[in-house]
Amino acid sequence: MTGETAEARLKRMRMRSWRRGTKEMDIVLGPFADARLAAMDAAGLALYDRLLEENDQDLMAWLLGQVPTPDWAAGLLAEIAAFARAR
Repeated sequence: MTGETAEARLKRMRMRSWRRGTKEMDIVLGPFADARLAAMDAAGLALYDRLLEENDQDLMAWLLGQVPTPDWAAGLLAEIAAFARAR
């Protein structure tokens, strides 16, 4: 988003992580966002922002391995899944 400060971007992304369409994705993405977003570089934040545009049903299917994960999201989703399992 143009004109968005770094602080505002992180706040927006954390909020969108906690307020998804499904409680399951809130539980997966919210804690990950709180713990990891501030340390991500610009490319990682851009990728996570793109991931937030996806619908919850697709995200859950990718995380559970029910359907193949798109190449662009595979690394990030593997990191999110590992974080969720470790909690």
